[in-house]
Amino acid sequence: MKSYVIGIAGASGAVYGVTLLDFLLKAKHRVYLTLTHEARLIIKGEMGLDWGTNFQETSRILEKRYADFDLVCCDERDMTAPIASGSVPTEAMVIAPCSMKALAAIAHGISSTLIERAGDVTLKEKRPLILIPRETPLSRIHLSNMLLLADMGATLMPAMPAFYHRPKSIDDMVHFVVGRVLDALKIKNELITRWGGQ
Repeated sequence: MKSYVIGIAGASGAVYGVTLLDFLLKAKHRVYLTLTHEARLIIKGEMGLDWGTNFQETSRILEKRYADFDLVCCDERDMTAPIASGSVPTEAMVIAPCSMKALAAIAHGISSTLIERAGDVTLKEKRPLILIPRETPLSRIHLSNMLLLADMGATLMPAMPAFYHRPKSIDDMVHFVVGRVLDALKIKNELITRWGGQ
């Protein structure tokens, strides 16, 4: 069993983070999860999942939903949470989706939320940090912040599904992106159809 951090920020595309969470937990990994208030609203609006309106409600709902799995819910305002310290060993962190606010804060070392602090910790400990930015079009500021993070060693994986596997559903497109994230984490998966040169 390995430990991973998932952050779900307030951008469209919460389904990427939730799908990744499901996969890692079912694969028997420990997951430290933190999400923003806005992410809760987006999860409800885009996915129809009610994860509550605050940390206490979210914890109760997710502890019930994932009762048989190793999930550690962390309050986005709690800077004493385990993932706020580099002394807690984790394999990697994925922010899925990553808002431009969270991306900018991590790029410039501003840790006003636990997602931002955990991202900062992941970089300083030289662990893999994977960001799924969700914005279009991208401004020069967004691109500049992405370049800063890439230069620091972060992996930027915009939510850009391929179409060579002829997706039949939104799930197919989501699985392609999440499968590529799992590839970057070096976790075997069969979520995607591999390119066969056909």
